[in-house]
Amino acid sequence: MFQNNPICKMLGITYPIFQGGMAWIGTAELASAVSNAGGLGIIGAGHMPPDVLRAEIQKCKGWTNKPFGVNIMLMSPFVKEVMQVVLDERVPVVTTGAGNPGEYVPALKEIGSKVIPVVASVALAKRLVRGGADAVIAEGTESGGHIGEITTMALVPQVVDAVDVPVIAAGGIGDSRGMAAAFALGAKAIQMGSRFVVSEECIAHPNYKEMVLKAKDRSTVVTGRSLGHPARVLQNKLSRKYEEMEAAGASKDELEQLGVGSLHRATHEGDVQNGSVMIGEISGMLGDIKPVKTIIEDIVNGLPGAIAAADETTK
Repeated sequence: MFQNNPICKMLGITYPIFQGGMAWIGTAELASAVSNAGGLGIIGAGHMPPDVLRAEIQKCKGWTNKPFGVNIMLMSPFVKEVMQVVLDERVPVVTTGAGNPGEYVPALKEIGSKVIPVVASVALAKRLVRGGADAVIAEGTESGGHIGEITTMALVPQVVDAVDVPVIAAGGIGDSRGMAAAFALGAKAIQMGSRFVVSEECIAHPNYKEMVLKAKDRSTVVTGRSLGHPARVLQNKLSRKYEEMEAAGASKDELEQLGVGSLHRATHEGDVQNGSVMIGEISGMLGDIKPVKTIIEDIVNGLPGAIAAADETTK
């Protein structure tokens, strides 16, 4: 079905489906499962120390012989060391967030890695393509975790029109209908995070997954706008405390201290009231836990029907 898809040809993958590089839960277990199922699995480096990332990459190599990627958060205190690990391990695909990867692009290109930054605006997309990006991930504000301000439907076609490299759509996509919509907007691939959180292979604590499955369409809130680093999470005790402190004019240091370790508390310790449960708005339509292979097969097999349904409305 996707023999001529530019992203599939560029990366050597079967299906134009990326797994979001989620910190703490985008591990080798999930990334290798997605790659083995024909998509692009991505290890989320987050704030991983370099030795931890190296171990995850090596585990992933042991569990799949398919292409995979690493997402590097450019705000990480270990970014230079982490980037060196990626170079040493010759990771095939590098996605980036929270900054401009420009200074690292020549070295990555030298080892044959494809560089695909996440962007939340047209201006950033154009700048990063000028800097050598092979493609860009246009991520709408519907996404979980750290977000921009523009919706996926508004952002994707504007980025598509602005750059001459393939665009991957992200934010609010979790089924065949979302994939069909992304293609209609001009994207060549999709990236999903939330849908893969509730997969069997994701190592997120069962409490985390259960809270996602119980979520409704309006269960997420955005915290951290006053810090300039807004993040979408499920509403809980922590988010309410954060909102109260923001409204009361708490300092940046106080707010940042509140968030320290909060994601790990939720993902690994299962404290989903005092931890940060990062998830996208699409969580309201996630109702089951499935193997990664089944998730991808369901989307791919349902795509012709989703496209046909759209076509039927024009007759």
